[in-house]
Amino acid sequence: MKSAVETLNPTRVRLTVEVPFEELKPSLDAAYKKINQQVTVPGFRKGKIPARVIDQRFGRGAVLEEAINDALPKFYTEAVNEGELNVLGQPDVDITEFNDGDELKFTAEVDIRPVIEIPDYSGIEVTVDAIEVSDEDVEKSLEQLRDRFASTTAVERAAADGDVVVVDLEASVDGEVLEDGVASGVSYTIGSGQLLDGIDEAVTGLEKGGSATFTSELKGGSAAGREATVKVEVSDVQERELPALDDEFAQLASEFDTLEELREDSRKRLERVKSYDQATQAQEKVLDALIELTEVPIPEKLLKDEIETRTHNLEHHQFPSLGLTWDTYLEREGKTREEHDAEVESQAVKGIKTQFILDELVNKEKLSVNQEELTEHLMRRAATSGMTPDQFAQAVVEGGQVPVLVGEVARGKALAVVVESSKVTDTNGEEVDLSDDDEDETAETVEAADAGSADADADKG
Repeated sequence: MKSAVETLNPTRVRLTVEVPFEELKPSLDAAYKKINQQVTVPGFRKGKIPARVIDQRFGRGAVLEEAINDALPKFYTEAVNEGELNVLGQPDVDITEFNDGDELKFTAEVDIRPVIEIPDYSGIEVTVDAIEVSDEDVEKSLEQLRDRFASTTAVERAAADGDVVVVDLEASVDGEVLEDGVASGVSYTIGSGQLLDGIDEAVTGLEKGGSATFTSELKGGSAAGREATVKVEVSDVQERELPALDDEFAQLASEFDTLEELREDSRKRLERVKSYDQATQAQEKVLDALIELTEVPIPEKLLKDEIETRTHNLEHHQFPSLGLTWDTYLEREGKTREEHDAEVESQAVKGIKTQFILDELVNKEKLSVNQEELTEHLMRRAATSGMTPDQFAQAVVEGGQVPVLVGEVARGKALAVVVESSKVTDTNGEEVDLSDDDEDETAETVEAADAGSADADADKG
């Protein structure tokens, strides 16, 4: 076999391959064997039909077609390896010349990873928010904790904002009560916004035993997205009572003996959260700066596939679960379809560039992933997926996604290298030291950059 590579542009090549007929013999033998197992000829046992009989009964052309289908992937892979190409996706193959007994000639056009020159990134400078926790932040945190320990008491009065009402609901569309539109004994806090649009106004002012009717767009169920008439009946009105903010509350809601100890712990916890947010912000800004510095050609087909994947996931996975359509989604986001599509393309471009740049950095810095790092990342991903670590690990292995997880950790380590060499300053002018940040957290920043993407590594072959 002979092969040659022609560069069409920085992200696409054309392979020209010539295969002598004698090198097709293994595929011809395999074709005769396959056909032998599939057909029946009177006078011959299954699998024992001579090749000449197969040629006579079914045609030599059918055998040659089967042989070429078997041979092409092998010779294409051999040509890719010979050319030391890092291919993406499937090739467009064209048989340019072939006659029985003569050599096979074909071309294959395919996208490749572009050659990327990583620039000097040691001069990257970014500014992030300072870690500042105000007294108001602490008090708000305590109020949220206090709210969790609220108790309720039934009252004989009209329902008001902040009260808990126990209601029965019945939703109808076009005068027909929906089978999945009936619910009884639902507890709802007026003003929480956690049920149906319009229910707050409907139940406010109602006493126990009162009822009202309102219209609302259903967010889920068989009539998701449709306007429904909802009848609501109040079976109980309960007043929420917040516990006093004192030492007794601190002992009830935490392991601390005094309110001041609880308040100080709340401050430290908020500082940790803001420190994490600060580190994430730094990683995102450093990544944006690195992308801005680096020239990355984008394979057109890869970008097209990426956009289609993101759009498909939104339309066929997220919309149904949220009860949305394109019209309601765009209205909620305050965008036109053109603005949405432009945003998706921008996100897809960033995701592809992120993978290409950080993968190149992994190679340049000779970074590797050990078992401990992979296990820690797997545990963290399992926690966010709602699965146990064993369930998540099994799903990853069965789905052949281990290389994807390894890639996420490796790219996180590559970004950590860049962050450590960058100058990060907060809005108060203080330099921020991120050298001790968890590299797995950096991997999460990388995941966010290419969220929804079909990993380019998975397209190899």
